[in-house]
Amino acid sequence: MMLRCAAIGASTAVCLTLAGCMSSSPIWDAHMGESVRNVMHAQIIHPGPPTDDDARGTDGRAAVAAMKNYDKSLRSPTPTASPFVIGVSSGGSPMSAPSGDTGQ
Repeated sequence: MMLRCAAIGASTAVCLTLAGCMSSSPIWDAHMGESVRNVMHAQIIHPGPPTDDDARGTDGRAAVAAMKNYDKSLRSPTPTASPFVIGVSSGGSPMSAPSGDTGQ
């Protein structure tokens, strides 16, 4: 009886040791990257092939005109006013006295 209990104890110890070494990785590996694929698929606006020929966004003519205007603005930028001459002008200013009024 003592020998039988020792054999059962030894086999239990061996089974527990081997169970600790066993990996559940094959189960996890089967689903590896599944959540990433689901998230990437959820971010696609139109997952199926397009059935219409209309493109969303700006048409070609408007895009070309916008780029030409952008290039032109970079070639000749608008001059910026100096901060030291704000309120100083050669013409009439809103602060000047109306005509006919001498200010007295």
